Amino acid sequence: MSIPASQPLPPSADSALAPAAGTVTDRLVEANKQYAAAFTDPGMDARPVLKVAVVACMDARLDLHDALGLSLGDCHTIRNAGGVVTDDIIRSLTISQRALGTRSVVLIHHTGCGLLNLTEEFRHELAAEVGQRPNWAVEAFKDLDEDVRQSIERVRTSPFLLHTDDVRGFVFDVTTGLLREVDPR
Repeated sequence: MSIPASQPLPPSADSALAPAAGTVTDRLVEANKQYAAAFTDPGMDARPVLKVAVVACMDARLDLHDALGLSLGDCHTIRNAGGVVTDDIIRSLTISQRALGTRSVVLIHHTGCGLLNLTEEFRHELAAEVGQRPNWAVEAFKDLDEDVRQSIERVRTSPFLLHTDDVRGFVFDVTTGLLREVDPR
């Protein structure tokens, strides 16, 4: 269940940071104040230490830094619905490589992804509801491995990217936490 940011938080054991009648956003701002109180500038710049960009789904169950053994400053993390390589992902990867020195790309889809159950009909329903057709594609898919392969191909064939030789794709299992590499063929 998701809670809109305008709704009050439900009582829970982990909502100690939430003001009594606050919103989710209020809770986040309060958590940031506590974070900032103990924060020290790590003295890093924007260039990832490991020279890698990770493209993954926005799913809240994926803790990429823990799952991949990464620390602050190790990588660029680029996320969207499905971890699909769209024009905007290519834009971010291009900036990551050309301006900030990354050389490797790791693509991560996951089991139980919401895009497995959507179709482009979602766009049509949305257009009927709001009176305007979205200018983006849903990019839904039925086969995780095939979509990872398509994403690998989109990265490898982009004329804007300098480094396309170290592009690998994986499926993250949300029940075991394990990555399974997808053979690009």
